[in-house]
Amino acid sequence: MLMVIENVLDKATVRAFREQLDGAGWSDGQATAGSLAIRVKHNEQLPDASPVAQALGRHILGVLGRHPRFLSAALPDRIHPPRFNRYAGGGHYGTHVDSAIMPLPGSPQLLRSDLSVTLFLCEPGEYDGGELVIETRFGAQQVKLAAGDLVLYPSSSLHRVQPVMRGARICSFFWLQSMVRDDGERELLFDLDQSVQALTSSPDAAAAAQALQLSGLYHNLLRRWASV
Repeated sequence: MLMVIENVLDKATVRAFREQLDGAGWSDGQATAGSLAIRVKHNEQLPDASPVAQALGRHILGVLGRHPRFLSAALPDRIHPPRFNRYAGGGHYGTHVDSAIMPLPGSPQLLRSDLSVTLFLCEPGEYDGGELVIETRFGAQQVKLAAGDLVLYPSSSLHRVQPVMRGARICSFFWLQSMVRDDGERELLFDLDQSVQALTSSPDAAAAAQALQLSGLYHNLLRRWASV
């Protein structure tokens, strides 16, 4: 499932982020690339130990931890601390797939990358190129979102970032391990949850009864499919 979630960060928060990011110390993104990705990765990245990266990452996780649509779609179990990258002057990232297993920084735990997240921190008009191209079963999908919007997609997808030929593309990106490993099962649970929420908001008594029945079905499926 590929999903766009709008207005995760409001414009004032994005501006505050950019004030810090524009003055941050960027380094070569190849420092965190794997053996295959290093051949096609040409960007800049904030070091994981950067105080700016850590503070902004905590803010993002705090917002997402209260975001109903993100929680419903991702059913997160473990989340990698957000990272930040910058593409400019022809910078790009060729076609690659994210690593399946990653160490969680500051923890002995590992993370299975079920879902990848890109949160856009600049407006589309600020740069030319820079589309995130994700290969799906319906063909290649190009994603270039407004500042504050994010895209959530399976980490198993081949994807790339097109060259940025004007301006700079600045984003946060990270991965998560879901309580429900299978993408198809997560999608069914999300659709079911959205139906429950729609029925719950209805004043009709029959709708309330249907919401209760579907909620029971949702939780029983979650109980069957989730690993915690």
